[in-house]
Amino acid sequence: MEGAAIATVIGRGAGVVMQFWILLRGGQHIRVAVSQFALEAATLWHIVRTSLGGIGQMIVAMTAWIFLMRILAAIGSEAVAGATIAIRLMMFTLMPAWGMSNAAATLVGQNLGAGEPGRAEAAVWRIGWTNMAFTVAVSVLFYLFPRELIGIFTDERAVIDVGATWLRILSYSYFVYGWWMVAVQAFNGAGDTVTPTKINLVFFWLIQIPLAWLFAMHLDHQAAGVFWAVFVSETSVGLFTLWLFSRGRWKTVQV
Repeated sequence: MEGAAIATVIGRGAGVVMQFWILLRGGQHIRVAVSQFALEAATLWHIVRTSLGGIGQMIVAMTAWIFLMRILAAIGSEAVAGATIAIRLMMFTLMPAWGMSNAAATLVGQNLGAGEPGRAEAAVWRIGWTNMAFTVAVSVLFYLFPRELIGIFTDERAVIDVGATWLRILSYSYFVYGWWMVAVQAFNGAGDTVTPTKINLVFFWLIQIPLAWLFAMHLDHQAAGVFWAVFVSETSVGLFTLWLFSRGRWKTVQV
């Protein structure tokens, strides 16, 4: 455990040093000179104010996972271990989708700033279809080989059973995740970070957590109840966010 922590610090620290080196050295698109380092309170406050919504999105999502893990802990250590492995696999396979979603935020901001809302919307839909194709491919793997994938990390049958159950349930709506990430980043790129935060608050705190407790503890579906609650809430939030994006009010934002 200590070795993993040390390796993490070294890796992240090296990444930050490299970022500063690239900025100061200069590249094709951006170069920062030491003389340009100065405190601009108005700009700093604008950055903080804009980022608050993004911070809120992460806080709501992460605390929701904490509550879910608390429910799983009450079920047993095998449930926690299996769910943790499944979550790590999900996060790993979503990395390409997150990268493309971040590109959507950049393209939305650039095109709205250039007065081209139609081009911004076209970019989001194109990235969304690409993300969906990718997540559908991953869904096939999750559906066909859930036990094999969890078995890479453990040989405990009970843990494999739990993790495989989540991967199989996840595969039913994994394609929605791709659309949800793109739609959220489209709002963020337009400067509207408050709307996704409100959406996350409703679907993750007011729907997902109570559903997980109801299915798992009250209806006695155990770990599978938590996973089905995640399926219901995250599929719903994905479809709702996409519907809200399709209404197009974000295109009126001045960037």
